[in-house]
Amino acid sequence: MNALSTATRTAALVALGALGALMLVPAALGYRGYVVEGGSMGATIPRGSVVFDDVVPRSRLRVGDVITYRPPGRARVTHRIVAIARDGSLTTRGDANATADPWTVRLAGAEQARVAFHVPLAGYAYAALAVRPIRILVIGLPALLIALGALRRAVRP
Repeated sequence: MNALSTATRTAALVALGALGALMLVPAALGYRGYVVEGGSMGATIPRGSVVFDDVVPRSRLRVGDVITYRPPGRARVTHRIVAIARDGSLTTRGDANATADPWTVRLAGAEQARVAFHVPLAGYAYAALAVRPIRILVIGLPALLIALGALRRAVRP
């Protein structure tokens, strides 16, 4: 039973460490992470993935790049560029969609978030951490256990 307990604790620590690294390392390297909530990118970037974007000059965008942007009046979208007009406006489409998006993307700034990589299913963990009781459990419980362990060692003769 003690071996099972140790294995369970080790697995939990590894999972928490991996989640922490997933949240901190890309941010430290300058990437921005977004949870993909829809299925429009199909198997390329499945629902529940976290995409990590790097910000690039608009002039470096090419047909085939996947970008994250916010169309007017809509939630954030991660779609592939399928056409670039002479005026610089973009036509995008989700890989799982049969047709291009009904809007034209006109980027306001000189830079744009372009998908560098994604981690499938990690978005569910991100979304869970947005729920306060789960966040308290994931952060507070390990902190409490560490504090109790340290207190036990300090009191032990």
